[in-house]
Amino acid sequence: MRFSTSVALLGLALQPALALCPYAEQMNLEKKSTPPPHEHTPRKAPSDKKGIFYMNRIAPGTSELYIANVDGTDERPLLSNPIYEYHPTFSPDGEWITFTGERNGDGNSDIYRVRTDGSDLEELVATSSVEDSAVMSPNGKQIAYVSTANGYKANIWVMDLESGKKWNLTDTVSTAANDSLPNGYFRPAWSPDGQWIAFSSDRNSGWYGHGDPIFQGVTGWEHTQELSIYAIRPNGSDFRPVVSKSGYCLGSPKWSPNGERILFYEMTRENTWNAHRPESLNSANSTLVSVKFSTGADRRVEVEGAGVKTFPQYLPNSTVAYLAKGSGIEGFHTTAGGYVNTSSEVIRSPAWSTDGKKVVYEKTAWTIRPMDKKLYSWDSEWEYRFTDVFPQLSNTNKIALTEKQLGNSSVVSFNANGTNESLIYNDMESSFIDASSVAMGTAGAFNPAWSSDGNWVTFGVGFWFQGRATGGGWLVRATANGTYSEVLTESNTTLSSSVINSGFPSFSHDGKKIVFRIWGTNSTMGDRSQLGLRVLDLETRKTSVLTTEWDNLPSFSPDGKRIVFTRKTSDYNYDVCTMRPDGTDVKVLTSSGANDAHAVWTWDGRIAFSSGMFGFQYECALYDQTFQPYGQIIVMNADGSNKRVLTDSIWEDSMPLYVPNSALKASAKVHK
Repeated sequence: MRFSTSVALLGLALQPALALCPYAEQMNLEKKSTPPPHEHTPRKAPSDKKGIFYMNRIAPGTSELYIANVDGTDERPLLSNPIYEYHPTFSPDGEWITFTGERNGDGNSDIYRVRTDGSDLEELVATSSVEDSAVMSPNGKQIAYVSTANGYKANIWVMDLESGKKWNLTDTVSTAANDSLPNGYFRPAWSPDGQWIAFSSDRNSGWYGHGDPIFQGVTGWEHTQELSIYAIRPNGSDFRPVVSKSGYCLGSPKWSPNGERILFYEMTRENTWNAHRPESLNSANSTLVSVKFSTGADRRVEVEGAGVKTFPQYLPNSTVAYLAKGSGIEGFHTTAGGYVNTSSEVIRSPAWSTDGKKVVYEKTAWTIRPMDKKLYSWDSEWEYRFTDVFPQLSNTNKIALTEKQLGNSSVVSFNANGTNESLIYNDMESSFIDASSVAMGTAGAFNPAWSSDGNWVTFGVGFWFQGRATGGGWLVRATANGTYSEVLTESNTTLSSSVINSGFPSFSHDGKKIVFRIWGTNSTMGDRSQLGLRVLDLETRKTSVLTTEWDNLPSFSPDGKRIVFTRKTSDYNYDVCTMRPDGTDVKVLTSSGANDAHAVWTWDGRIAFSSGMFGFQYECALYDQTFQPYGQIIVMNADGSNKRVLTDSIWEDSMPLYVPNSALKASAKVHK
């Protein structure tokens, strides 16, 4: 493979240097010097669909429920036919376990119950919305649960088990909140007498990024979460706050056996980020606290000290049980001195029976979903499937992507129907990056983009996300058959104040120019010359300044008339924008107050992007290995109109790509 180098250019990433992005790390990723081609079964055009909708998902690959004695003995699977289940709880009488399952499709959360011996499995609530965190009332006649029905935001609902009647408790006139701010409701818990339901909520809190203050905001663009504890009666009356603490997250409330106290975990808002990131988990901590329900006062620290402690629950004799996660403390603990070490497996969401004799929990594994795995389809006209990252469809009906999760972050291509996979660029053969950074997901050949004629692919090779704080980034273009590549910009393996990281490129419609983002370390101090978008003329090898704002992920429209990109529009907020190729006529297309980003053009000239506008669907601190767990995919017209939600899961969904049947059929003809 022949290389040439030309012209020094500049580089920027969406969030500042210490921040991470959804694909900055995956479990069990190993270096492969030359990734072998994957075997693909030729994909036929779905006869009853318009085509395939590809997307990426960050979530455990497997999740299975287990039940055991409180000391960890006599462990057994709860279900004889597990598919993908999580978030179990015991009924107050100990006869049933309610849980969330994705038995109707990967990503679609529904509610089930089963007896503790695994018999009498019953589907309770199943819709295309998120249904999660179900708990049974003390009399066994109702369940309270979380649902995103009627508006995509997480609310507390109640269902009568006999009649099937459902009602929303937290999206009513009496509970109205500021709709432009976070407004989610999570983890309901019935009082022992059945008169109240307690829960956590981030209502009216604010969109807060993580990290330290810098130029234009904070270090990280991913949001943290501030929760308070509230209560409401099962009929929706008497909604009231129980306890809150500015700058803190108070989550997962549980009642004392006599109903007088509310127990919850408490951590700083910043630690809701650290608690679900592996590189910062051991630096985070939380405290288990209880207060009087009647007043929210008489604060009592039940468990303190280092480490993240979650899922607190009262057991008999005022004992508190909880899950601790992190090095040296992983496992189930009780204030009576009980400890079940679970460090050999990833065990989450424990719930103890009322008598304190049994515990039920989920075991998860972070195996990567295979390419083309079928997912739940929220749009009945398209068949949803899993893809690796940064997929793009060419005008010649080929797909290029970065094999980050399924390979070593090299660039590959294959026909739209999955046949004839070939290697375009092997990042392990370059001298720019090291295997350890690739294994961590912070380096590689990212964001491949096709030229209009399908003969070239351009991409960035280097260090990305938090890795760009110290490592360089180069623009590269390669022939589609992988026989030739050339380096288009200069950088340095060790980044300094004068060296720029370039990446995330896109070809102009005529193939003569490439737009890309730049980033330099001085940008965090306000040096705008190290920020923004640049355009490289491939004939003259000269660059021009397009913007000097905090911009990223530029991409030319299919007709070449607009560039879509993401801009930091406030200290904590990013929006999807478009402009003309000369940098004029900038239009901001989103205004949710949350992060709207990672926008791409669809084959028919619309824009698909990831959004946090509907907030979290679950308590942020309870996730693992995630970055933006609120991400939903939305599609809109090129002018920002007609926004339509394409996913509704509790997981981080992104990287959308439509492959219409016309492309699949054309590939099939070529393959023959």
